[in-house]
Amino acid sequence: MKAAVLNSNNGKFDIEEIQIDKPQAREVLVEVKASGLCHSDLHFAENDYGVPLPAVLGHELAGIVKEIGPDVSEFKVGDHVVASLVQFCGHCLACLSGRTYQCRHPEETLRRPDERPRLSRDGKPVTQVFGTAAFAEYALVHEHQLVKIPEAMPFPQAAILGCGTVTGAGAAINTAAVKPGDSVVVIGVGGVGLNVISGAKLAGAEHIIAVDTQPQKESIARKFGATDFVNPAAGDDCSIFFRTAL
Repeated sequence: MKAAVLNSNNGKFDIEEIQIDKPQAREVLVEVKASGLCHSDLHFAENDYGVPLPAVLGHELAGIVKEIGPDVSEFKVGDHVVASLVQFCGHCLACLSGRTYQCRHPEETLRRPDERPRLSRDGKPVTQVFGTAAFAEYALVHEHQLVKIPEAMPFPQAAILGCGTVTGAGAAINTAAVKPGDSVVVIGVGGVGLNVISGAKLAGAEHIIAVDTQPQKESIARKFGATDFVNPAAGDDCSIFFRTAL
């Protein structure tokens, strides 16, 4: 299959032919229909964080299940899915407490060093970054890193669910622990910021103040759940921060 391979930390990807193995155990083979380019992918491409090269990046993945391993229980061929970079075992204390993002054994979603690699080139392993490696025609992913989506959902929009969406919503729901009636200020209405707004709304926040210097962001911020919009560059009255805090 074709893949965008990172051979050195120069920020460039080489389109090459590599090999992908058959699914084993709880692995799912996904035909990649869309993949987002996250800024963390660029960080890994431009800086040496100790990831063995060659490597395939990409973790905002949406596609169709093409084949499943013998122990897969949650998916079937033909399912539409999105992937997440969150790797979890499902049985440690954090996982059993609903905090899969704090899993103590995420390595269980990967193959052991003594097993045949999922990805290879000329018989040598290719690193599958985050267990997804979505910058390719196919991805071989543990079922814990996949979620089924409705077939009506477009793949390009669905792809960001696994990173940008969970990052923003998770910041509001898990990190900030927003509760019903709370007031929330979101500084920056980009992709993640919009999902912070959405997460705060889901958590029941009463006031959600979006802050951005681009006035055209107001309409989409309100669409995602913002109750107020402040543009510091336009000299907007910021006393709303204090009024909602009372």
